[in-house]
Amino acid sequence: MTPIYFVVAILGCADGNVDCREARIAPARYETMAQCKADLAPQLARNTDVPFPVIGADCRAEGVRFADGTAKARRG
Repeated sequence: MTPIYFVVAILGCADGNVDCREARIAPARYETMAQCKADLAPQLARNTDVPFPVIGADCRAEGVRFADGTAKARRG
């Protein structure tokens, strides 16, 4: 089983910070969300070559996730 890890997604946005989309994933992996968030600003500074007028960064969980079986199905 592959563990869950966190990555920094570099986002490219149109003017006004709208219509954002993932431009790339930074190569670093983090064990916790806190470690990832602590590295957002440095990762953003290293990825300023993205061809969008506005760029941003966000942490995302990656890896294999399994359902724990405790969630109840929604009924309409």
